[in-house]
Amino acid sequence: MIANNPLSIVKLLLKAKRPSRLTDMPATKEAFWLRKGYDALTFFGTVLTHTQAEADRLNSCYDTLKNHEMIHLRQARSTHDSWLCFYMLYAWYYLRALPYNRQFKNAAYKLNPFEMEAYEHMNDLDYPKRNAEGANGWRRYAKMSIKERRKKTAEFFGSVSRNS
Repeated sequence: MIANNPLSIVKLLLKAKRPSRLTDMPATKEAFWLRKGYDALTFFGTVLTHTQAEADRLNSCYDTLKNHEMIHLRQARSTHDSWLCFYMLYAWYYLRALPYNRQFKNAAYKLNPFEMEAYEHMNDLDYPKRNAEGANGWRRYAKMSIKERRKKTAEFFGSVSRNS
């Protein structure tokens, strides 16, 4: 287990493998990097969780949360098989939607094409297997305007009205 401090993340970064070399992503407790309200975070091939119990659960069973994170692995494969490209694009889409956070809660996260694909398919546990070379559904969302994405987001998160 990695200690729960900001510098411990460097160990994970140094151990990172190319997305195509991973068949699974281990989970570990690293609550420092998780915002309240989020269950897990994919970080360079490792799933970060709030508690060791959550990490153990993700390491022992494949459920919708693990599937959501595995979709991010497939997305990284589709971005030149590079975690760096994946995170640069993720940050780009996050920042483009950030002004909409005033209109509804977590808009930058919810309107991110990578998250939209992951939420759309998280209940389909075979989705990552069918897209082993790379999940490209995010590209469809990236082509949509923010307004179109906001409309589509209502399907995954329910109402996206002001501060919901």
